Amino acid sequence: MCGIVGLFLKNPDLRPRLGTLFGPMLTEMTDRGPDSAGFAVYRGEDATGAKVTLYDPDEAFDWSEIATTMQADIDAVVSVERISTHAILHSAADQKTMRDWLQRNRPEVTIMSSGSSLEIYKEIGLPADVLARFDAPQMTGSHMIGHTRMATESAVTTQGAHPFNTGEDLCLVHNGSLSNHHALKRKLTRDHGLVFQTENDSEVAAGYLAWRLSEGASLQEALDAALKDLDGFYTFTIGTKNGFAVLRDPIACKPAVMAETDEWVAMSSEFRALARLPGVEKATVWEPAPATVYAWGNA
Repeated sequence: MCGIVGLFLKNPDLRPRLGTLFGPMLTEMTDRGPDSAGFAVYRGEDATGAKVTLYDPDEAFDWSEIATTMQADIDAVVSVERISTHAILHSAADQKTMRDWLQRNRPEVTIMSSGSSLEIYKEIGLPADVLARFDAPQMTGSHMIGHTRMATESAVTTQGAHPFNTGEDLCLVHNGSLSNHHALKRKLTRDHGLVFQTENDSEVAAGYLAWRLSEGASLQEALDAALKDLDGFYTFTIGTKNGFAVLRDPIACKPAVMAETDEWVAMSSEFRALARLPGVEKATVWEPAPATVYAWGNA
């Protein structure tokens, strides 16, 4: 079933409250996905250059060893910030250099995200517990995107939780199911060199969009192409460094609702996740139309 939420703050004065506004939205989706949860936060560009968010189930994992080895190999300073089972590597090197090094030298470590502003956190457990584990209420930034998962046909794992990131500062959450993702995954791997870490169809959708963007398409163009190339039923919420977008398939059988004021725009699988946002009583509320791209910021 799953639940998705997204919040983009148009008013910069609200950015210190991003985590406190977003947390209740994700928690409201608990009954749509109680087994695991995750969220992406965009909170400013890394002062050093790029950052990569990593995961290992061992909270005592030696991230410093990876940072030291990477630093020697790429000839750029790499620092580490540990957050529970996750860690952020910061470096003056670009995100592709860091990501490629990790895929080549430490393939056993899960890469949650890479870019200059994106961080992804996800874990097994109730959404409220996942938010608390990573101190989400204290997070500041411009926008957040989240997902609560009900794994009806697959194992409950941290890696299988959403969001997924496959390209610089792009992430995706998904409610629904794709029918052609195996063939698309093979094509993206064989013809374009993409590396996938899970069997989740949402990761394939994220990889597809990342590939389109890397070929020079705008997000609008990439999502328009997705309507032709991705077969299935879905609601996507996509985050970029400067904004976010929403897309439903041409049938639009998965639920979605949006609300917008002068200060923010938000979406969710159900309106109750939006009901406590400030000024929601004066918001424009609507159901996004099928096969229509909605985008805010410089997405």
